[in-house]
Amino acid sequence: MVGSKQGLPSWIGAAATRVDFEGKVSSMSSSSSNPTDNHSGSSAPPPRSHSDFELSIGERAFSAAGAAFISAVIVNPLDVAKTRLQAQAAGVSYQSICRMGCETDMEGFTRLWRGTNASLALAVPSVGIYMPCYDIFRNVMDDFTTQNAPNLTPYVPLVAGTSARSLACISCYPIELARTRMQAFTATQNGMLPGMWKTLLEIIKPVNGTSLFQNLYNYRFWWTGLGAQLARDVPFSAICWSTLEPIRGRLLGLAGDEAGVTTILGANFLAGFAAGTLAAAATCPLDVAKTRRQIEKDAERALRMTTRTTLVEIWRDGGLRGLFAGVGPRVGRAGPSVGIVVSFYEVVKYTLYHRHHTSS
Repeated sequence: MVGSKQGLPSWIGAAATRVDFEGKVSSMSSSSSNPTDNHSGSSAPPPRSHSDFELSIGERAFSAAGAAFISAVIVNPLDVAKTRLQAQAAGVSYQSICRMGCETDMEGFTRLWRGTNASLALAVPSVGIYMPCYDIFRNVMDDFTTQNAPNLTPYVPLVAGTSARSLACISCYPIELARTRMQAFTATQNGMLPGMWKTLLEIIKPVNGTSLFQNLYNYRFWWTGLGAQLARDVPFSAICWSTLEPIRGRLLGLAGDEAGVTTILGANFLAGFAAGTLAAAATCPLDVAKTRRQIEKDAERALRMTTRTTLVEIWRDGGLRGLFAGVGPRVGRAGPSVGIVVSFYEVVKYTLYHRHHTSS
């Protein structure tokens, strides 16, 4: 059985292509075009990137972790600016605050990297889970849909991306919560800036119980705002991968058999930049709701807050401007961040694949 892309939008048709590391473009939803295959009634699986099979989970995780490290260091100042603008809209006051670069006037240039340690502690395991799981989920879903439901194959990047992101988000959420609070608040009563672990302990301290069970129960506050995080990250990933895959496929397809490291780097960065920018702009209100829930200091109230009620509250207090607070830094951060992560990840995979073949 041969899947057809007729009647689908152009971006979905483009998403149904798989580009291997040698630049060859093949259909993800159709089998071989050899007429003899059609007469035999069988369909061969679509060609796939060699590295999708030959790289281990550890090598994929290493590639993703390296990409996350570089991205977190480079774009952290924009992340701080975005969080500060959203926190200010929620009522957190800063002295001599301005729209961009306010951290330089208030707390010194180095504060632009406030929370970088938490960003690294979050990004390395989170992306280390996210990108390899996306690869694996995509490949498994490709196989299944190609054999059983070819018309669904173009939607594989969307489902694989949201599934992988949900898994990474749930696994690493307490670190995300600590990072947001470290970026939003300036100092404690003694003037010292708390680290990531102290920030996490302060979240559960106000409701510490006397019994062991109560103390363990209080750790649920480390997942305060998880619903808002998923409400932001699931549509972000859906938009991002549904946009990235067709753009990347078209760019690499233009290079044909001559695709090398430079082409892979450029195509993935451009595709990631465009996809990240679009997804960040579209999901900005959900990001504002996430930040507001995460910086809520009343732990009990934070547990009662929902994404819907938070969005209504933001709209009531600030209207459309409130829903898109910090959209400039968010979009400015997301485009380069996604571009760096995806391009570095694919280049390292490409390098490891060729190193394996050279050594063998």
